[in-house]
Amino acid sequence: MEKIESFKVNHELLKRGIYVSRRDYDNKTGNVIATTFDIRMKEPNREPVINIAEIHTIEHLGATFLRNHPKYKNETIYFGPMGCRTGFYVIFKGELDSKDIVEIIKEMFSFIAEYEGEVPGADPVSCGNYLDMNLPNAKFEAKKYLDETLLNIKEENLVYPE
Repeated sequence: MEKIESFKVNHELLKRGIYVSRRDYDNKTGNVIATTFDIRMKEPNREPVINIAEIHTIEHLGATFLRNHPKYKNETIYFGPMGCRTGFYVIFKGELDSKDIVEIIKEMFSFIAEYEGEVPGADPVSCGNYLDMNLPNAKFEAKKYLDETLLNIKEENLVYPE
């Protein structure tokens, strides 16, 4: 089997950041129809991963934020966690670069870091594992990523390492 693109990234060199993971093309026109981004919150194999309750909470808050955003609600295709628990994938319509989404990702992580109240969708009717949430630690992880990565993001945090 051919190795998928995300497994070709050198995770030993990967820093926290925002990276273009892949672009999907329209088979008829060849135009880009969606861009998948790697929202890397942890340095793989060098930092502890995000606990499941926190990642689940960030997923609920991030997806709710994006799907209610005045500009991005119609541009968002997907927001969800990576299996390795070092970050998230977000898919937006169109051909975008990492620098194009820095502001919305900052806005989203600010929203999560400052969020107060009930986690959206954290009830037995709306979620298959609603009890597995941890808002205080999700806010901690969001603030850490915001403060240590997003607020001073550099080119090395926007382009996958060679």
